[in-house]
Amino acid sequence: MNVLRQKTNLQSSVSSHSAAGFPPPSSRKFSTTSLVTALSSSFINLFHPSIAKMSHPEIPSPPNADVDPSGYLRSIQAVRERSNIVLAKGKLNELKAFDVDMSKLTDVVEYVISIIKRDYETNYSSIPPHGRWLHFEVDDRKRLDMLLQSWECIDKKEQTRRLLDLFVVSVLLDAGAGAGWTYRENSSGKIFRRSEGLAIASLDMFLKGKFSSNPENPHQVDGKALRNLTVEDMAESFQVHPDANPMTGLDGRSQLLRNLGAALLSAHNYFGISGRPGNMLDYLLEHPTTTSNGETHVVLIPTLWSLLMDALTPIWPRGRATLDDGVPLGDAWPCEVMPTDTPHSHIVPFHKLTQWLSYSLMAPMSRLSKVIWVGQNLLTGLPEYRNGGLFVDTGLLTLKPEVYARGLEAYRKNAKHAGQPDVEVVPLFSPGDNVIVEWRAMTIGLLDIVHANVNKALRLEGDEQLSLAQVLEAGTWKAGRELAEVSRPNTKGPPISILSDGTVF
Repeated sequence: MNVLRQKTNLQSSVSSHSAAGFPPPSSRKFSTTSLVTALSSSFINLFHPSIAKMSHPEIPSPPNADVDPSGYLRSIQAVRERSNIVLAKGKLNELKAFDVDMSKLTDVVEYVISIIKRDYETNYSSIPPHGRWLHFEVDDRKRLDMLLQSWECIDKKEQTRRLLDLFVVSVLLDAGAGAGWTYRENSSGKIFRRSEGLAIASLDMFLKGKFSSNPENPHQVDGKALRNLTVEDMAESFQVHPDANPMTGLDGRSQLLRNLGAALLSAHNYFGISGRPGNMLDYLLEHPTTTSNGETHVVLIPTLWSLLMDALTPIWPRGRATLDDGVPLGDAWPCEVMPTDTPHSHIVPFHKLTQWLSYSLMAPMSRLSKVIWVGQNLLTGLPEYRNGGLFVDTGLLTLKPEVYARGLEAYRKNAKHAGQPDVEVVPLFSPGDNVIVEWRAMTIGLLDIVHANVNKALRLEGDEQLSLAQVLEAGTWKAGRELAEVSRPNTKGPPISILSDGTVF
């Protein structure tokens, strides 16, 4: 009876999308990976009596914005709090760049639900959390499982360190590569693009030892090797050619890894003398806020967040927002609809790469080193072009005519440069443009609303509720991608383009 009712609901949902002008979800199925089982077991273990009784410190509050504004804007809590100010303006249709039609929210939620039902039917608990791991399993090949099998003689902690090594560089290379770039996998000969292509390319570099300065262990990442990477090394490894296979932001991407190498080597307390990202495992397990029963470890999300924010501050390009104290704020930008009563009140932080890194690093530590995470609800939806594109392609967010015209003119000028696309014209803006800042802030706020409405519509309560990371993975990110494929079949790109330097999504 329940199955029949859910099938009927799905058919009704698909019909409503067609009526609303949305493409129906395709019939593609996605198999559940071995990671899902492992992660599900880890989270189930959280409620095992021996673990439930484990005490851990309370989640720390963010710095006081009036006392330490830079510290506050770098905190994870500030991301949602500041974006919600923009969301409130959006609900009143008071944005500078967008017209907002909240009546479209029902259509958006129904479309996201239809995608989730299509791929997971009634087995919602099998939905994996959003993270980099699944990008390595594109084409249903368990590349990381095969890699772990090759390391079976190595202890679990070192296996975890190696995957953390890989994930850090892979995530930081995952900024938009542009519609024209593709990658042919060495082992299969198959061609991939965008996030999956970048994941496979980074994995191939890792397997070749391109990120290691230790010939006895090519399967690691260390600061010395990263610091010596050149643009030419990156171009060769990512199969980039300015005319035949251009990549957006290659120079910025290369500099980011060199900056990462220097940062790793200077942060011995986190990454050891060798500057290995994977050594963060030891730091986290030994941290005063971490508790353990000898086998399972409970780690606070703010502990991981502080590590990443402190350690990665030196890697970001100069010239971004700072306050009078000169502390780099990272992925944080002025927004015209924000208040201006204090020197920091107009800034909206996103820290998208750091959040993407957090989501991604949690998986190997949970699976291999039995880490349980407390405070995952602090992480927000990711303000990137798939999630953001969902709200534009469905008509919930529409660029104001004068803003749209300005973006088209920027696109036309950029298309004259060698290697730039000149098909499927979309408005183009720089990352710091108020248009992009409003778009990203609205995306974060709207994703929270969609998350709540998905659980409500699916009648999931208590421990059965889908986490935000699950809704991102099975719903919004996938829905945004599929709408892009239908709306812009040549490039499959977003409805609004960002002039990326290789460090901003």
